[in-house]
Amino acid sequence: MAPQLHYATFGAGCFWCTEAVFERLDGVHSVVAGYSGGTKANPTYKEVCSGTTGHAEVAQITFDPAKISYEELLNVFWHAHDPTTLNRQGADEGTQYRSIIFYHDEKQKNAAEKSKAEAQKDFSQPIVTSIERLKKFYEAEDYHQDYYRNNPHAPYCMMVIRPKLEKIEVGQK
Repeated sequence: MAPQLHYATFGAGCFWCTEAVFERLDGVHSVVAGYSGGTKANPTYKEVCSGTTGHAEVAQITFDPAKISYEELLNVFWHAHDPTTLNRQGADEGTQYRSIIFYHDEKQKNAAEKSKAEAQKDFSQPIVTSIERLKKFYEAEDYHQDYYRNNPHAPYCMMVIRPKLEKIEVGQK
């Protein structure tokens, strides 16, 4: 019998980083880089980077809740980026890099709100992450998919993604 898969959609800065973090988790079937939260239908990367579409770079995670819960994904989300910086992660700046949780149903909304309140205890600054209903997810261009896996020696991957993965792995042990 095939597992019943669920979706989670998170914006935590650059989608290359977010994708690389979540695709390493047991119970995650796939992670797709994309865009959500804006007004432009079928946006391109260039349009999203212009800051005029309202979209955030996001990762849509397909997971098996029998192996990893939505709450566990939320816990990784809070620690995979800095949810206290508005429209910025590291050197990546703009509304497309905002910290955001797009919930798929009321159960996810309630879990996200509860998790945000609990996570605040781990941060000295207020969490600025917004929690919004997912209206539409647009898959990013092919060259953005599995970026870290396909380009592990690219400078951004070596300087930004690899240290983030090492930090997350240390935090999970």
